[in-house]
Amino acid sequence: MINVLLVDDHELVRTGIKRILDDVRGFKVVGEAKTGEEAVQFCRQNNPDIVLMDMNMPGIGGLEATKKICRFCPDVKVIVLTMQSEDPFPSKVMQIGAHGYLTKSAGPEEVVNAIRAVKTGQRYIAPEIAQQIALAQFSGRNDENPFASLSDRELQIMLMITKGEKVQTIADQLNLSSKTVNSYRYRMFEKLNVGGDVELTHLAIRHKMIEIDAD
Repeated sequence: MINVLLVDDHELVRTGIKRILDDVRGFKVVGEAKTGEEAVQFCRQNNPDIVLMDMNMPGIGGLEATKKICRFCPDVKVIVLTMQSEDPFPSKVMQIGAHGYLTKSAGPEEVVNAIRAVKTGQRYIAPEIAQQIALAQFSGRNDENPFASLSDRELQIMLMITKGEKVQTIADQLNLSSKTVNSYRYRMFEKLNVGGDVELTHLAIRHKMIEIDAD
């Protein structure tokens, strides 16, 4: 039996994935979480086999949650399932220990195949994303996306800022001082050549780094 934790802040998404997996023999959805914090806590207490992790959520989000799960729960394998297909997200999450990366355009069969592959110790990246990463690395086009210059921590803070989180809230959630968060923030502004949070958000939207919620 493959025990799966679903992590997404949209209940409709979790419900849809659960219905797919409930119909597959040998799969069991053992939990659901709507934030990265809930996902980390569940994994430390229950040690599921697989986590299907969204990236862009309230709180610490999927990037930081993936990093914590990979650090504290080495037997748990994380597959990112998100709308975000643009690098540097796929490269970053694989570097910090994720075992798979899919977009939400993936069909049910691909999600099931990815879970099975990862459970046996393989890594799985959606073919179109793997091709995109390979072509970018081969041609040296990584520099076309300015967000590729950000560190893991800067990328995480960028996601939280574009979600509307305040500096003190980000500091509390990431166990940092507000001064440290601001240091990352201003360093990020310099790297991206933006003047503030609004410009940062517009740039992130333009480069498809964040999702725009319909609600």
